[in-house]
Amino acid sequence: MKMQLTEIANAIGIEDVPEHWAAITIANVEFDSRKVRPNSLFIPLQGQRDGHDFADTAIKNGAVATLWAKDHTNVPTDYPALVVDDPLEALQNLAVYYLGKINPKVVAITGSNGKTTTKDMTASLLETEYNVVKTEANFNNDIGVPVTLLNMNANTEVVIVEMGMDRPGQLDFLSKMVQPDTAVITMIGEAHIEFFGTREKIADAKMEITDGLKDDGLFIYNGDEPLLRERSKQVDQEQYTFGDSAADNLFSSNVQLAKNHTDFEINLVPNKTYRIPMIGKYNVMNALAAIAVAKAYHVDPAKIGDALSNFQITHNRTEWVQGNAGEAILSDVYNSNPTAAKEVLDSFSHTDTEGQRMVVLGDMLELGEQSDEMHVSLSDYLDPKLISQVYLVGNHMKALAQALEAKYKKEQIHWYTVEQEDQVIKDLQARLTKQDEILIKGSHGIHLEKVLAGLKDS
Repeated sequence: MKMQLTEIANAIGIEDVPEHWAAITIANVEFDSRKVRPNSLFIPLQGQRDGHDFADTAIKNGAVATLWAKDHTNVPTDYPALVVDDPLEALQNLAVYYLGKINPKVVAITGSNGKTTTKDMTASLLETEYNVVKTEANFNNDIGVPVTLLNMNANTEVVIVEMGMDRPGQLDFLSKMVQPDTAVITMIGEAHIEFFGTREKIADAKMEITDGLKDDGLFIYNGDEPLLRERSKQVDQEQYTFGDSAADNLFSSNVQLAKNHTDFEINLVPNKTYRIPMIGKYNVMNALAAIAVAKAYHVDPAKIGDALSNFQITHNRTEWVQGNAGEAILSDVYNSNPTAAKEVLDSFSHTDTEGQRMVVLGDMLELGEQSDEMHVSLSDYLDPKLISQVYLVGNHMKALAQALEAKYKKEQIHWYTVEQEDQVIKDLQARLTKQDEILIKGSHGIHLEKVLAGLKDS
């Protein structure tokens, strides 16, 4: 991003600006005063604390101007302050303006599971042919999406926007903001079912990603999901499906699982094996979604294999790391829901190991009245012959602990409250050896990253 402050002011509806603002160039936007870089425009947002209280700090850290809500008094006079009705709305309007100015192709990706991995895979494939910008970290909401757009350089040809949701209407807003050329839905699961009630309503909300899809756009989705197949009939734009079935446009076969990678073939390129540096058949589905996008953007097929096998995985998404005792840790602590947990448990249960397999599972949040039942459903994916020790953290995991008593010995099941992470670490340190493997997975709100850090750093 590189714009004069006067252009930014005009873009968000401020016409009467001082002449000297034309000499001020903005290189980036930032809403966290601690992360401000030189020549930033500071965006004071209202959260648990009021961002306006940190404007002076942002300026000291390198910002050269700030937005300012008109209902806040004491407008700064020592540095440029652009007075607006709502700083968040102004940020979003600026992003729409800048998107129109740069005019890249827009790929929008959502799904109950896999959207971040699919985003990373898609970026790796498209980067072989285009200048690409993608959503960083978890910037996938009404704040993160406009920040992603404003992080584009002038030469950006494709921007890949991850979109999350926790309420109806959210994807409708984001999709209409970015006007995607390509919309992708990875799958429908139970994430956020507390707010939606049923998978059908989750599917309805996910389909909102097509609300802003350009008339000549492309809708790519998992064709093995009946809820998406049914709802796709309401989409007029071109469609392309991926999955396990020969009824899909793109489907996988001969999937071979290994500890550190997964191999597979696809129907479009016979007798060629593709490899992803991740565990699990479910990640093959994410790769198929990325390949479908690459095909739509005419990426050289010869480049797809290398790009997939070398793509960079976002931190803590089914990532193997080494623990202090030499054990192999499969870190998947960013988030969790029943579908994702079952998939990774199934894959982890069949890895090659000379020692024992153990799991640490944290509560899966936002499951509502069905929470205990959905936690208990993980019992079918925990086999004492394959996973010898089960460590469970959180109130809802207590229901799973009780269900496991029917198949596990008492000394193999360990339950903790969320305040007992230190005890979890101590108990694991007393048991783990360098031959062992351990999976750590839970919703971000349970903070199992503390357990991960304890095993790595002790």
